Amino acid sequence: MRSQPYSRFNPQFNREPLKKILNQHGIAYVFLGEELGARSENPACYLDNQVQFQLLAKDPFFREGLSRLIKGMEKFEIAVMCAEKEPTSCHRMILVCRALPASKIQIKHILEEGSVEENAVAEKRLLTLLKIAPDMFRDQAACIKEAYDKQAQLIAFKRPPGE
Repeated sequence: MRSQPYSRFNPQFNREPLKKILNQHGIAYVFLGEELGARSENPACYLDNQVQFQLLAKDPFFREGLSRLIKGMEKFEIAVMCAEKEPTSCHRMILVCRALPASKIQIKHILEEGSVEENAVAEKRLLTLLKIAPDMFRDQAACIKEAYDKQAQLIAFKRPPGE
């Protein structure tokens, strides 16, 4: 779901070669980076030249892409890909997974070394990473919300000044 499916550092993951190799293995490739990518074209999703995930998650174009993803899950097993290795530092988790109806969808992340991690475990790691813990004023759900919000500000795309 990279907004721009090309890389100088990992050309094997550019859109065309990736699509070709996946098709050779019977796997369909569908690009949804325009809808679900982290670099919105909508100026209303920016504040001080930085994408605001909470605004992007409400954008009709994003919602359309999310609906398409959910509908696809009814018929197919879907892997959402991006350039980031670590789920806690990627918009897939911080934006897209957060927007999915968690009660209906089991989200798992494939980690760099190949192991699989449940989203709930990734959320606990995010809490630890950001040093956020429940206390007498905040329960676990409030802490997870705070962690997502804080991490979104840390990782969201920033346009260069003047753009």
